[in-house]
Amino acid sequence: MVTLAERLGFAADTRLLIVHCDDLGSTRSANVAIREAFDASTATSASLMVPCPWASSAVATFAGEDVGVHLTLNAEWEAYRWRPLTPAPSLRAPDGGFRRTVDDLWAHADLDEVRGECRAQIKQAFTWGIDVTHLDSHMGPLQLRADYFEIYLELAREFALPLRMVGASMERAFGLAGRKLARAAGVIFPDHFVYADVGSRTAIEHALRELRPGVTEVYLHPAVDTDELRASHPDWANRVADHAFLTSEPGLRALAESAGARLIGFRELRQLQRGA
Repeated sequence: MVTLAERLGFAADTRLLIVHCDDLGSTRSANVAIREAFDASTATSASLMVPCPWASSAVATFAGEDVGVHLTLNAEWEAYRWRPLTPAPSLRAPDGGFRRTVDDLWAHADLDEVRGECRAQIKQAFTWGIDVTHLDSHMGPLQLRADYFEIYLELAREFALPLRMVGASMERAFGLAGRKLARAAGVIFPDHFVYADVGSRTAIEHALRELRPGVTEVYLHPAVDTDELRASHPDWANRVADHAFLTSEPGLRALAESAGARLIGFRELRQLQRGA
């Protein structure tokens, strides 16, 4: 079988690395930090939380960059809330914002409203002028249940976009077959996904030391230290640590170089998928 690396034009044993930044648009603090990570030539991709207050502000700053849509169906913080783009009453908590937990979403959401909201977020990103490179799922609800994954895959096919996928071991744990279904549908996704909590530098360092051939995605949640971030995100210190890991030396870039990794983004995967 021809490997993904070979399909991208590399040798089969090449170690390719996507360094991804989640939560673009969530705060100005995130926008500044992710811009700095791109400018440091460390981050290779990011994804935009379209319903969040700072999403439209990010557009001009990231014009032409490798930016996907971080499909957002939850607003997890108690003191900082955002709402659906569509009416979607089943997606709303009593305060009108998205539901705070994935379980609450799964318990109440109408799948047609999920589909409509996700499609609206993608179309809004295109309307803003984002050259959308991929889709991923904020907090993972679209990746971790079969009926939600059907929507995720449907949108990937509709817009001809690659997907972030959970790792093979997590798929087995949840009894899913997403990778098999995506391959059958011609949807591209990285070979390996490194799950790491916000600020989990140790997990990423370990993954890079053990980096396997093929395409691996690691992801972080960088933000600069501001009053805004401290007031809105209880995990603010870990986000600041992610920013330092991406922009300080020696940091993530030095680890990637020592692992012999070649940095790419999701745009290369999108080009392959659309060409195929």
